[in-house]
Amino acid sequence: MAAKIKKGDNVVVLTGKDKGKSGEVLRVIPTEDRAVVRGVNVARKHQKQTASEQGGIVAKELTIHLSNVALADPKDGKPTRVGFKVTEDGRKQRVAKRSGDVIDG
Repeated sequence: MAAKIKKGDNVVVLTGKDKGKSGEVLRVIPTEDRAVVRGVNVARKHQKQTASEQGGIVAKELTIHLSNVALADPKDGKPTRVGFKVTEDGRKQRVAKRSGDVIDG
């Protein structure tokens, strides 16, 4: 199955403590149906000092399940479902169901 959400996409969180927030997808883990989104699901961790890193409390984005995020519509930024359309030259493109806009070139 083609990926509906990819690295670099802008997504909106639908449920949970960060509901309504939006951010860029930094990483997708397809085997677990999870993604890391910038500024969403941030946990603060006590980090021990190492030779390369400073110690202290570090903020880190944790994964969020793909069912809890939706792609942001390129037109208005609101959550949208994703469809697929095949072009004349045989390429498959992602399309926002809300506005009909093509998501990736």
